[in-house]
Amino acid sequence: MTDADPSRPRTVLPIESSLLLSEAFGPAEVTDLRHMVTSFAGRSGLTEARLEDFVLAVNELITNAVRHGGGRGWLRMWCEGPVLICEVSDNGRGISPERLGDDRRPAPDTAGGWGLWLAKQLSDEMIVETSETGTVVRISASA
Repeated sequence: MTDADPSRPRTVLPIESSLLLSEAFGPAEVTDLRHMVTSFAGRSGLTEARLEDFVLAVNELITNAVRHGGGRGWLRMWCEGPVLICEVSDNGRGISPERLGDDRRPAPDTAGGWGLWLAKQLSDEMIVETSETGTVVRISASA
């Protein structure tokens, strides 16, 4: 990643024209954003446990952006055919390679470290791009 304008969202790949949701967020918007994700994901064909899993994964990503990514973030969600994709980006200091490379489940008594692990477990695919200027995480789920 290059030094970018922190007020502008970043993305890993070009976004499809079927954009469902594009929102900047901070701590005050997390709950409302989770409700919007639930609504749009449901309209996109996710149901029952699949919908709950996807919303929980997205919630973990937006919470991480607020807690560890500079206090703010950007969320975009769109469909590519039957696949729902959500991307969360921030301007934090990035995630260490050791942390990203550790796929082990956090210990049950660990207070932190569950967000990325849960997002990966609850989605079909997770892509992370990170550097000292921020992180972009993209997850997907098929309806």
